[in-house]
Amino acid sequence: MKAHAGRIAVCLAAVAVVSGAVYALDHAAPILSLGALYLFAVLPVAIFYGLPYAIGVSIASVLTFNFFFLPPLHTLALTDSENWVALAVLLVTAVVVSQLAIAAGGAEALRRSDAAKTAILHSVSHDLRSPLTAIRAASGGLESSAVELDERDRAELLETIRLETARLDRLVGNLLDLSRLEAGAAPPQRELWPVDELISRALEALGADTARVSVRHEGELPPVRVDAVQLERALANVLENALRLSSPTDEVSVTVSASERAVFVRVDDRGPGLAHDDLERIFEPFEHGAEARRGTGLGLAIARGFAQANGARLWAEPRPGSGASFIFALPAAQRPVTVGG
Repeated sequence: MKAHAGRIAVCLAAVAVVSGAVYALDHAAPILSLGALYLFAVLPVAIFYGLPYAIGVSIASVLTFNFFFLPPLHTLALTDSENWVALAVLLVTAVVVSQLAIAAGGAEALRRSDAAKTAILHSVSHDLRSPLTAIRAASGGLESSAVELDERDRAELLETIRLETARLDRLVGNLLDLSRLEAGAAPPQRELWPVDELISRALEALGADTARVSVRHEGELPPVRVDAVQLERALANVLENALRLSSPTDEVSVTVSASERAVFVRVDDRGPGLAHDDLERIFEPFEHGAEARRGTGLGLAIARGFAQANGARLWAEPRPGSGASFIFALPAAQRPVTVGG
């Protein structure tokens, strides 16, 4: 009974969080298009709790959206065809995602203990609130008549909204990636890629902070045989972790070298460093280093999962007094490729 009540509370919290996002973006996009954000409530519930709870969240999402955001406000009447279509889409999504999750790993494999789910909720909700707060503040500034904004100010506020929306997208992507990895539903499509191109793609995904990243190549580098999308996500997660742990004035360095059988990508941060006991623990989902508590603790777990799926390795090394290092060993192909350093 307590477990059931706890799940209902999580479902209601998911609807409330998304409703906050819709409110924050009300003046930045057409209101009907914002109804799609409720999929971010339906999807995790369908994956972790199953079909009955996902259907409940779908209905609650449509009713909440209709009551608070669609005219006439503060009524539960579903009179417009758009509302019925929205309900149908959310219900179909709940059914499809739940069935896929069951097919991928079985309902029992996807269930977690109540304590673990509580920890997940606290971690994810914290990371959701931060970008949502920034989006709400930026959109409030754009619509405020009490503040005069020039074009530069407006551009900065719009850039804030864009970057924080990207953070939300990465968080949802990490949750779905973790689910696929745990279910064994992420087979790699391995092809030959120059490692410098993979690093460039990973840096592009991180936005303006990449100006703090320096990349150095040592010698001639062979291509690697990997799934580019999965390795790009793995590299981006490690780089994002390094940037977050380093101060805004510190540089994160990336060094690429090769041996006869592997290409090594070494990421050195300037963070608080790692204790010996943390070197393996930090790669577990929802875990952090002893001195680093920001973030969901998903990025490194997903990075190692994708590395292992591609026949690569990822491990951490301490650098006492100057941060920590994260090293990828990627499977090298035989044909060498010369890259600029």
